[in-house]
Amino acid sequence: MTRRRNPYAGQDPATREAKARGYPARSVFKLQEIDRRTQLFRPGLHVLDLGAAPGSWSLYASQKVGARGRVLAIDLQPIEQRFEPNVVVLQGDAFDLESDRLGQFAPYDVVLSDMAPRTSGVKFQDQSASLELYLRALEVAATLGKPRSYFVGKLFMGPDFDTAVRATKVHYSKTRVIRPEGTRSVSKEVFLVGMGLRRSNDGENEPQDGRTERVTDR
Repeated sequence: MTRRRNPYAGQDPATREAKARGYPARSVFKLQEIDRRTQLFRPGLHVLDLGAAPGSWSLYASQKVGARGRVLAIDLQPIEQRFEPNVVVLQGDAFDLESDRLGQFAPYDVVLSDMAPRTSGVKFQDQSASLELYLRALEVAATLGKPRSYFVGKLFMGPDFDTAVRATKVHYSKTRVIRPEGTRSVSKEVFLVGMGLRRSNDGENEPQDGRTERVTDR
């Protein structure tokens, strides 16, 4: 019986290129494309990166916002990437809205979430867990974001995709769905971009119960 090759094993050309440029993971090219297509960043912005390990998105964002900007990178895992002084790294719960540390640079101009659940191999279960993470990240963005701010969140495509889109539209004036070119062909992930956080929310997107173990895309 022939064993199937793990498509995520080893370093593909994008991973090698990312490391050659000083980034810990290939996911940087996804954010770079999203930034190019939506003009996420400019100098001086405040950015919150939820589930930031291993640090590629925070590093890219810090370079875009410059010395006058601020990036808060938070993850349950330790982040070993070295940053310039405009980045603060926290090890902790990215969803703890009671934590003053999470909001230390709030209100944020951009909130990022590249979080994904630890996959079980059961498609619908993984899609449901991905939606839960997405909605919790959206809650953080809606709470700590500045009016007219942006949110970028990762989601596994599934039957509840429209739920995520509707929830995003509750809070943001415009919603875009982007599947970056750097996404692996076997991956079901897409990114939803909420553009223009509304000044007031109508409460349709209530916080979700329960926790989901999460890992960061490599």
